[in-house]
Amino acid sequence: MKSVHKLMLATALAIGAGAGVAATKNPMVGGAAMYPTRNIVQNAVNSKDHTTLVAAVKAAGLVDTLSGPGPFTVFAPTNAAFEKLPAGTVDTLLKPENKDKLTSVLTYHVVPGRITAADIAAKAAANHGTATYATVQGGSLMFRKGMGGWTIMDGKGDRGKITIANVMQSNGVIHVIDTVMMP
Repeated sequence: MKSVHKLMLATALAIGAGAGVAATKNPMVGGAAMYPTRNIVQNAVNSKDHTTLVAAVKAAGLVDTLSGPGPFTVFAPTNAAFEKLPAGTVDTLLKPENKDKLTSVLTYHVVPGRITAADIAAKAAANHGTATYATVQGGSLMFRKGMGGWTIMDGKGDRGKITIANVMQSNGVIHVIDTVMMP
């Protein structure tokens, strides 16, 4: 049993090292400290790397939800991730008539509960190297350990990476990702 706990601890530490986990209690994301006493929205609005995500959350009317008690796990795409989308995609999604589509895309990045990097590692270890989580949107996101960290995959096979893991919030946890996952 001790060896299982050591293996889980070693895996969690490897996730942290491979995913860019900040060693501080309040990691910096987008040039701003993230405080575990603040909720997801209160922290995200301070990140220079997440202005597009924050604008999308506001346009979708999800501020109150993501400020609520949760807990939520948010796989938060950076501005650079949104820039990888085809030209015009973000502008189109932000239009009021596309609110349902925008909400679908955003809730595809949210998993109910507080899922840490150690939880992902443990679930992957128990499932032949792949951890799968159901999103609030109703789809699934899969995670596999690869060269340079954890890979996130959507249902269509598109892939990204967790670049900063375990950004703890009062109502959940954020994992920064480098790709927008599309349902």
